[in-house]
Amino acid sequence: MAIGMKQMSMIIATLGVLSFIFGVIAENKKPAAGTAISGKGVVICKYKSDPTVALGYLSFVFLAASSVAGFLSLFYPYQGKSVPQAALLRNTSFVVFLNIALGTTGLAATLLLWPTITEQLHITRNIHHNLQTDCPTAKTGLLGGGAFLSLDSALFWLVALMLADNAREDYFQETDVKGEPKASYAEDEIIKSSA
Repeated sequence: MAIGMKQMSMIIATLGVLSFIFGVIAENKKPAAGTAISGKGVVICKYKSDPTVALGYLSFVFLAASSVAGFLSLFYPYQGKSVPQAALLRNTSFVVFLNIALGTTGLAATLLLWPTITEQLHITRNIHHNLQTDCPTAKTGLLGGGAFLSLDSALFWLVALMLADNAREDYFQETDVKGEPKASYAEDEIIKSSA
C-alpha cells in the first residue's frame, strides 16, 4: 500500500501532538527548586525525582520526527509521480510556509532542549561551593513555550503539505505524461503571426 498525503498528514499531526503533550507535562512536573543540604564548605542540592528531563527529551524526539516526516512529505513522489523541486519552489506561498515551518521547528527545538539540558545539568552537578546557592532549576515557562511551538511547527508543516499538493496539481496540469509542457509555442497562432 502506497503512502498518500492523508496518511502523511496524520503522521505529522500525531507526532506534533505527542511532542506538545510531552512538553506540557514536562513543564508541569518540573520542580520549583531543590532542597539545599549544607555540608562542610559545600552545599549539596537534592532534587525530587521527577520525569522532566525524560519528558523534555521525548518531546524533542517527537518534534524531530514530526519535522522530518513533514519535510520528506513535501517532496515524496505520491502515486509514483515525482515533481521537480524547482516546480514546487516556484510557488511563493509554499516557500513562505516552508521557511516558517523550518523556523518554528528550530525555535521549538531550542526552547525544548535548553531547559531540558539545563535541568539535567542541575541534577547531575548538584555540589556547589557557593554557600549562598538556592538550588535552582531550569527557567520556568520555556518547556511550555517549546511545546506550543512544537505544535505550531506541526501545523505549519501541514499547511506546507497542502500548498505542495496544490503546486503538484498545477505542475501536472501544465505538463503532459512525458514531462513536456502541454502548450506548444511553435504552433501558437498569435506567436506565428507576430514573427
